[in-house]
Amino acid sequence: MVLGRGTRWLAGAMTVACMALIGPSASAPGDALVARPLPAGAVGDIVPNRVMTWNICNPCKESNVDRAAEIATYAPQVIGLQEACVGDVEKIRHQLESLYGLVYHVEYGMVLRNRGRCGGLPWHPGEFGQAVLSAAPMTDRVSVEYPDGGSEDRGYMAVTTMVGGRSVRVFNTHLAHLRQEAVRADQVGVLATEVARHDRAIVLGDFNAVPDAPELTGIWALATDTDPMCRPSPTGACEPTTDWHSKFDYIFLRGIVPLEHGVHPTPYSDHHLLHTDLRPT
Repeated sequence: MVLGRGTRWLAGAMTVACMALIGPSASAPGDALVARPLPAGAVGDIVPNRVMTWNICNPCKESNVDRAAEIATYAPQVIGLQEACVGDVEKIRHQLESLYGLVYHVEYGMVLRNRGRCGGLPWHPGEFGQAVLSAAPMTDRVSVEYPDGGSEDRGYMAVTTMVGGRSVRVFNTHLAHLRQEAVRADQVGVLATEVARHDRAIVLGDFNAVPDAPELTGIWALATDTDPMCRPSPTGACEPTTDWHSKFDYIFLRGIVPLEHGVHPTPYSDHHLLHTDLRPT
């Protein structure tokens, strides 16, 4: 069938209109299913005692194939993602399996519906917030929106899953933006109250605060950072986790001993990947 000029123009206009409605996160450039070669030293299979946190940056219009390759390079048992859209996480998860053979379960802690960030139709915008990928099944998911998110809705999620052969409660959070210290202090209070209920817990996330910030006192009282040199002190030797050379990203451990950790800058986010290996059972 040959379309007339007017019909072709109408079809093209409808395509453009649909793309505008879907929004920026629906199909990032480079999302075609072509595996990006992993660097030398990539682990090749899931590391059962490894956990990771990564703020994947949104809206940054990065390729989910590239995001999947970054995760596959280190292949943690558990990954906590912040600034995540459900659609992007589903693509990342699918690509981890189809391109690299890494199979993950997923749970969400969404706090916002936003077409500008996550695409979708005006009456059904995409969901934005936190997500946890785990190689083992997850149970007892909770998703809590903080009473005061500050300039944007924020919250935490928690799941129970297996890390290093043992059951553990895993939290994933994203605290309020900069210059909202009092808001973050209240958010830490809400989070710490829940973390304190567990003898063994892992707290992942972007806390938007440096280690000696007063608003983090409540979490430091319960847990230690995976980096043994990092302390809530101006003299603490804390490795930066952002492009602006500040440590904002943490893996806090309660009742769990770390073995080693790594901080990995990436061109696909303004936050570095942070992972840690934990002492197995």
